Amino acid sequence: MRLRPHMLLLPLLALLLALPGCGYNTMQQQEEAVFRAYADLDAALQRRLDLIPNLVETVKAYAAHEKETLTAVTEARAKAGQVKLDPAKLGDPQALASFQAAQGELSSALSRLLVVAERYPDLKANQNFLDLQHQLEGTENRINVARQRYNQTVETFNASIRTFPNSMTNSVLLHLTRKEFFKADAAAQTAPKVKF
Repeated sequence: MRLRPHMLLLPLLALLLALPGCGYNTMQQQEEAVFRAYADLDAALQRRLDLIPNLVETVKAYAAHEKETLTAVTEARAKAGQVKLDPAKLGDPQALASFQAAQGELSSALSRLLVVAERYPDLKANQNFLDLQHQLEGTENRINVARQRYNQTVETFNASIRTFPNSMTNSVLLHLTRKEFFKADAAAQTAPKVKF
């Protein structure tokens, strides 16, 4: 029995029709969404880093003897600026934990700085300080929203690469790995203490 040319085309045609349902393009788009969400989060974190020097200088003018707190903020900012997370390592729990730890130290140091500011009525009344404080609050809100959006895209992506038929396509063609979530920072769990 001799196969006719159009009989050879039938399996190829069936394969081409099945490809849209294999999830290849969807998983690629979802991984790109994870990278975009991380980039948005990184931009919000950078905005916070950029605000800190002005905030420290403003507080320094009023609270020069709070050198320990000012130094802690400056050092935490430097460390957070040095610990970068390559988007290719979003699936590496240790890399993400190191990045989050540096950001957590910065958040904790900023909280202590704002508590120190409570001791200085003139500082709290300074328009420059108030503007910087409002910008910082807005930035912290942006960071929180960006973390939530990142975690949502990670959840979608991780589910996609683990469910059928995408899991088969991923294991054969793509070899995409699951991404890590941003978790609550341990330092953020404790409120700073205010003493008057």
